[in-house]
Amino acid sequence: MPKNSKVTQREHSSEHVTESVADLLALEEPVDYKQSVLNVAGEAGGKQKAAEEELDAEDRPAWNSKLQYILAQIGFSVGLGNIWRFPYLCQKNGGGAYLVPYLVLLIIIGIPLFFLELAVGQRIRRGSIGVWHYVCPRLGGIGFSSCIVCLFVGLYYNVIIGWSIFYFFKSFQYPLPWSECPVVRNGSMAVVEAECEKSSATTYFWYREALDISDSISESGGLNWKMTLCLLVAWSIVGMAVVKGIQSSGKVMYFSSLFPYVVLACFLVRGLLLRGAVDGILHMFTPKLDKMLDPQVWREAATQVFFALGLGFGGVIAFSSYNKQDNNCHFDAALVSFINFFTSVLATLVVFAVLGFKANIMNEKCVVENAEKILGYLNTNVLSRDLIPPHVNFSHLTTKDYMEMYNVIMTVKEDQFSALGLDPCLLEDELDKSVQGTGLAFIAFTEAMTHFPASPFWSVMFFLMLINLGLGSMIGTMAGITTPIIDTFKVPKEMFTVGCCVFAFFVGLLFVQRSGNYFVTMFDDYSATLPLTVIVILENIAVAWIYGTKKFMQELTEMLGFRPYRFYFYMWKFVSPLCMAVLTTASVIQLGVTPPGYSAWIKEEAAEHYLYFPNWAMALLITLIVVAALPIPVVFVLRHFHLLSDGSNTLSVSYKKGRMMKDISNLEENDETRFILSKVPSEAPSPMPTHRSYLGPGSTSPLETSGNPNGRYGSGYLLASTPESEL
Repeated sequence: MPKNSKVTQREHSSEHVTESVADLLALEEPVDYKQSVLNVAGEAGGKQKAAEEELDAEDRPAWNSKLQYILAQIGFSVGLGNIWRFPYLCQKNGGGAYLVPYLVLLIIIGIPLFFLELAVGQRIRRGSIGVWHYVCPRLGGIGFSSCIVCLFVGLYYNVIIGWSIFYFFKSFQYPLPWSECPVVRNGSMAVVEAECEKSSATTYFWYREALDISDSISESGGLNWKMTLCLLVAWSIVGMAVVKGIQSSGKVMYFSSLFPYVVLACFLVRGLLLRGAVDGILHMFTPKLDKMLDPQVWREAATQVFFALGLGFGGVIAFSSYNKQDNNCHFDAALVSFINFFTSVLATLVVFAVLGFKANIMNEKCVVENAEKILGYLNTNVLSRDLIPPHVNFSHLTTKDYMEMYNVIMTVKEDQFSALGLDPCLLEDELDKSVQGTGLAFIAFTEAMTHFPASPFWSVMFFLMLINLGLGSMIGTMAGITTPIIDTFKVPKEMFTVGCCVFAFFVGLLFVQRSGNYFVTMFDDYSATLPLTVIVILENIAVAWIYGTKKFMQELTEMLGFRPYRFYFYMWKFVSPLCMAVLTTASVIQLGVTPPGYSAWIKEEAAEHYLYFPNWAMALLITLIVVAALPIPVVFVLRHFHLLSDGSNTLSVSYKKGRMMKDISNLEENDETRFILSKVPSEAPSPMPTHRSYLGPGSTSPLETSGNPNGRYGSGYLLASTPESEL
C-alpha cells in the first residue's frame, strides 16, 4: 500500500484513524472477482455462509405485481370473521354504537401496528423469526411464538373450510336438504324426527347431519367420516395453493380475494329487495349508546381489530418481505385497513338485510301459530268472542291485528294469561336473537336462504364464497409458518410445505370427532387470543422502545422517500403500548372471573346449554396458551446468559459476481463503526447495536450510483446491501 494510506498511517502512528470500506477497496490489488472469493472469518465455514446468503439474496421470490401483493394482503386479512364475527359483535354490542370503539381502536392500534409489520417485513425481507431476531435477538422468540399461533389457528380454521365444502356439495339439490325436517317411519306411521321438531330443520341438519355432535366435550364419539373426508379435501386445496410459495398462492389470490366481493354485492342487491330487509338494517344501525361505555365492548373490539388485520400472526410480515424495499407500505397499510373495514360493514349490511327478511318470516309464522291457539280457545269457550276486536279477520291476520288482540286478552285475562301460552310475536325479539360464529353462517343465514327463490343457487354461491374467504386466510396463515422456517433453517420449500399440510391434517382429526366442534371453540375463543395479544405488544415494544422509534422513523424515511406522519411516532411510542397493556390485563382478568366454557348441544332436549370445560380440558387449554407463549421467555433467557448463539463472532467479506457482501457481528463498537459506510463519505455513520448478525437481501448499496455502474470509487466491487448499510 502507498505510504500515505490511512492503514499505513495507523501502523506508524498512535493516533486513531478511521477508514471506510471504500478506502480499503480503492487501494486493493485487482482481483478476479468473478472466480475468487475472499473470506475473512472468525469461524470455520464463513465462506460458505457468505455464499449462501448472497445466493439467498439473489433468489428470493418477489410478487409479480403490486396488485397481486395487495390482493394477498386483503385475502389474508379479510376472512370468515368479517362475515360472521363482526356482524355478531355489532348485534351484541349496541348496533351502530359498536362502530365507534371499533373505529377508534382501528386508528390508534390497528393501522399503526399493521403499518409497523408491513415496514419491518419489507425492510428486513425475512419472515417473523428473522425480523424479530434482527430487531432484538433477545426477543427473537416472538417469531417462534407467531409460528405456533399460526399453527393453532390453521388447525381449526381449515376444519371450518371443510364444513363449508360439505355444505357446498349438499347445495346441489332441490329442495335444500336442510329446508325440511326428515320424516322417520314408526311402524305404519310416519313421524317427524323428534330432535328436528323441537328445534328447526337447519339447526337439526347442522348439529345432527353435518357434525353428528356429542352431548359434551368429554364424549368423543369417534370420527365423523364425512367431515374427515372434507378436511382432507380442504388441506389438499391449501397444499396445492401454497406448495410453490407466492408463485402458486399469488395466482390463487386473483380469484379467492375478488370472488367474495362479487358474491357479497349480489347478496346485497338481492337482500335489499327482500321484504323486511330495511327492518334488519335499521335495527343494526340504531345505536345503543350505553354500550359505548362498556369496557367489555372495547375489549372485544380490540380483539376483533387484531384478528381482522392479522396482527401478530406473521403472515403480514411474510407477504411484505417479498416486496421491493422502495414499495410504499404506508399506502398499503391504509388501503388494506380501509378495505377490511369496508368489507366488514358490507357483510354486516348483507347479513342484517337477510336476517331482517328471516325475522319477518319467523314473526309471521309466530302470528299464525298463536292465532290458531286463540281460535282453539274460542271454540272451547276458554276465551269469549267479545275479546276479539270486530275488524280482526283470522283469514288475513296482520301482525298489527294480532298485537291488538294479544294486548286485549292479556289485560282482561291477567290472572290466567300465563296459562294460555301466547307469545307476543315482536319483530324486535326476532332481530335481537344473536347467533355467534358458525351458528350465524350455518344456521341463521342458511335458514334464510331456504326462503329465497332459486335457493340452491344462492346456497352454492354463499358456501363457495366462504371457501374462498377461508382459503385466502389460510394462505396467509401458512405463509406465517413456512416463510420464517424456510428463511431461518433453509429447509426445502416444497417438502416442508407438504409435510406441514400432512401433519396438520392428522392433528386436525381432533376437530372432526363428534365432539370436535367443542375443540374448535376452545382453540378459536381462548388458545390464540391471549398469546396473540402478548406477541403484538412485544412487537410494538421491540421496535418503539428497544430498537428506537426515532431511529425506526428515520429508516422509514430513507426506505419510503418521505417521512411518515408524526402521528405514528406517538402511537408506536405511547398510545398503542398503553392500550394493549390494558387489553392484556383485561383479558387475563376476564379469564379469571369467567371460567372458560362452550355451548353444548343436548340431543334429548334439542337445545344448547353452556357448560364449563372439565379439568382435563382446562389443563389442555392452559398448556396451549403456555406452549404458544413459551418461546419468548426461553429465547430471552438463553440469549441473555449466552446459552444460545445469536449468530455473532463472525466477520466475513466475500467477493462474488461483482458484489461484496459483509457479515458484521459482535465487533468492538469502534471497529463496527469504522466498517459501516454512511451514504455520504463525509458523514459519520450512525452506530449500530453490536449484536447485528442478520444479512438483508441484495439491494442498492450506498456505494452504487446511477451514473457509475462500477461504484462511486470505481473499484469494480459493489457492496451488497444489508439492513445496517442502508439504515
